[in-house]
Amino acid sequence: MTKTTQLFMLFLTAILLTTSVANAQFGRILEKAKEKAVQKASEIMDKKSSDQHDDNTKKSSKVMINSTFDFVAGDSILFADNFSGNTDGTSTQAFKTNGSATVVSLKDNGTKWLSLQSSSTYKLTKQLFYPKRFTAEFDIIAVADQIRDIYPMIIGFAKDNSVSQFDSGSGAYVNILYYNDNEVQIISSYNDKYVNGKFDFNPYINRKMHVSIAVDGERMVVYLDQTKLADTQLFLPGSPRNFYISAPMQYRNGSKLLVSNFKIATFKKSL
Repeated sequence: MTKTTQLFMLFLTAILLTTSVANAQFGRILEKAKEKAVQKASEIMDKKSSDQHDDNTKKSSKVMINSTFDFVAGDSILFADNFSGNTDGTSTQAFKTNGSATVVSLKDNGTKWLSLQSSSTYKLTKQLFYPKRFTAEFDIIAVADQIRDIYPMIIGFAKDNSVSQFDSGSGAYVNILYYNDNEVQIISSYNDKYVNGKFDFNPYINRKMHVSIAVDGERMVVYLDQTKLADTQLFLPGSPRNFYISAPMQYRNGSKLLVSNFKIATFKKSL
């Protein structure tokens, strides 16, 4: 190999080495640039997500929901009784039952109450013919050491006015599950409707709880102490309606349910 050839080969090798080093350096520079770009994009996305979360939090904190007791009682009485005309220990003539309908009084204020016997159903002695639109109200006192000592109670409107046997639920009714602490079921056997609700019964041990029911055509609205639990269609056109109460099948530890202050009314005035 001549000296000229050797010089040419050395020159060519130097160029190739220089190019390789340059490419390697450029590759490292490019890789670092890519890493910085990814990091910057991540920081921007994190900030955007954080700002959006803050905005959502601010918006959520401004949301206010107002709920009012919109029940309106009827102005024309169809039936009313607070048992004030009954002597303690006597049976009320206003209700018929397959059990006993004994009236008792509270020692602190002398008010009269119907004591519900276990496994007994109560219906009005005089059958009412309900108009399209009416309301029903009454009070319940759960006498107990703990609410779970009371089995479910049922209130509603049955298909007939018979008390020949214990009615555990028929027609359109409210199932008050005391022994579950806070569960209420609104059920209709007319149209197979089922609504499940929550209501804490513990604050109502040995304290009055008001029941309000509004019926307008096929719809029924149910309130427990001003809390609306259902507003739905529970009747079909022409469905029979007979107000009833079914007492718990069982009480434990001396517990008892008392009811009073009944008022069923319709409307003379249109709203």
